[in-house]
Amino acid sequence: MTTTSQPAAAVTALLDQARRDYAALTSQGLALDLTRGKPSLAQLDMAAELLQLPADRYRAADGTDCRNYGPPKKGLRELREIFAPVLQVPVEQLVAVGNSSLELMHDCLVHMLLSVVPGAERRWADQDVAFLAPVPGYDRHFALCERFGIEMIPVPMTADGPDMDIVEDLVRSHPKIKGIWCVPKYSNPDGACYSDETARRLATMETAAPDFRIFWDNAYPVHHLTEEEVEVADILTACTEAGHPDRTFVFGSTSKITMAGAGVAFFGSSPANVDWWISNAGIRSIGPDKVNQLRHALFLGDTDGLRAHMRRHRDILRPKFDTVRRIFARELEGSGLATWSDPKGGYFIALSVLKGCARDVVRLAKEAGIAVTPAGATYPYRSDPEDSVIRIGPTYPSLEELEQIAQGLTVCVRLAGYEKLAAEQN
Repeated sequence: MTTTSQPAAAVTALLDQARRDYAALTSQGLALDLTRGKPSLAQLDMAAELLQLPADRYRAADGTDCRNYGPPKKGLRELREIFAPVLQVPVEQLVAVGNSSLELMHDCLVHMLLSVVPGAERRWADQDVAFLAPVPGYDRHFALCERFGIEMIPVPMTADGPDMDIVEDLVRSHPKIKGIWCVPKYSNPDGACYSDETARRLATMETAAPDFRIFWDNAYPVHHLTEEEVEVADILTACTEAGHPDRTFVFGSTSKITMAGAGVAFFGSSPANVDWWISNAGIRSIGPDKVNQLRHALFLGDTDGLRAHMRRHRDILRPKFDTVRRIFARELEGSGLATWSDPKGGYFIALSVLKGCARDVVRLAKEAGIAVTPAGATYPYRSDPEDSVIRIGPTYPSLEELEQIAQGLTVCVRLAGYEKLAAEQN
């Protein structure tokens, strides 16, 4: 956001009031945490039955003894059949692995650095490698690139996904650009959903790197907050039809569906990529936790059971998002100091404050006892060039705590914003 023009006397009066409000806030002795988007205890409790499953049952539908080593290498088919429709991956091209999709993304990067991925001429470790990073975006994607020395090139997000004019120009011109991070539905942190046109252009675009990959992190495929259940294009089919069947890696997990620390993760792609993945993963591990996969399959039942379970999640989460938006609107709307996203699903709200104020807002909040995701976290190398975006994760705190957090944040936004405006007028 850019700064707004107000008379000096008005700004002075507003700043004085903001200082009084902040003094009152700090006197409350708060100790509240909004740093990560975690499921609440009520959401985790909905999956408590998992702890009693699979009871005395230990054989999968195909007769596999889930207690022992051995096949299936792709994970239990009955679980993959539940998630194949929502992840838009044919069941034969979907692999169920450990509990973390982030772990899968990490391992994909390692395997691409150390082995030759389909379509590549040599290992990534022997080349300069860069990824496109739509911003604002997911901090853990950026941390993976930084860990492995992969250069990140920011690309601005739009309401329909990354700015495809910029994306197409970059990937056409630079062979070192090997991939792009994508959270296609209810993106972290702004809640944007990729349009069909964005998906089409990603699938059909010309790339200088023959081994270019779309890391399609479909983290929130069934995580709806409204009655409208947004759908995005089937990127795997779109790439295949465009003549680029190996272009996309699809990732997903049950982390925000059942138990965040004890779920199942999924990798989907072309047959060639799946074979590549299995051949590399087979060196790392004898096989996945099939007992956990079996308990998930028994608990969810089928895809309809998954969707019904997520509607119960929605009933818990929607009031929390509504609370934050209501307080932001009441305290900040029309002030010119902030705007915020209005997602239809996912786990986050993106709060945009005046340029140059995000770090001050986060600092003020911390000093008042409200821990917020660090400013800059949604940008590569933790550097937001405008210092304006703050990620808000309303999912874990109680409604009472969210009232305090949202109200406290608005106080910090007003104080930081009016201090900036006053300084510009002097």
